[in-house]
Amino acid sequence: MRGDAIRFRAAGQGLGPQAARPTLYTAEERKKRDSTRWTLVQGLLAPFQFLVFLVSLALVLRSLAWGEGAMAADVSVVVKTFTLYAIMVTGSIWEKVVFGKWLFARAFFWEDVFSMLVIALHTAYLVMLLGHYGSFEQRMQIALAGYAAYVINAGQFLLKLRAARLETGQAEAVA
Repeated sequence: MRGDAIRFRAAGQGLGPQAARPTLYTAEERKKRDSTRWTLVQGLLAPFQFLVFLVSLALVLRSLAWGEGAMAADVSVVVKTFTLYAIMVTGSIWEKVVFGKWLFARAFFWEDVFSMLVIALHTAYLVMLLGHYGSFEQRMQIALAGYAAYVINAGQFLLKLRAARLETGQAEAVA
């Protein structure tokens, strides 16, 4: 049933000699995306999370380099983790509204898969912190691994956002 909803762009629509490839959104999904408040929520949370990430990254690197501010670094990673959880929960709601699936919708499957790694690393950090496992340096290494995965994941979403904008522009040009 879901496959029936997938539209394809033909080679005659500027894709060159390729056979065809699925669009990111069907017309119905695009309307849902544009009309749901969850799109705005995601649009506000994403840059906020990135700002939290930058501040936390600076605090983590400072604490590792100079041995100062361990508590500030820990607090910042906790704030980053809960910000991540917030964007993941609201993003899942957004996917349900737009695509009818809580996670792993066709258009965002690989982004969601990689998001699970990001969540796992951030959660591992929380387990280490709350369970008193490992040293401060080990916790920060897990946090930095989570941050590296987050940067890759954010890049995936930015590329998808760019593709959606290009697709919307092409759809408007055809209409």
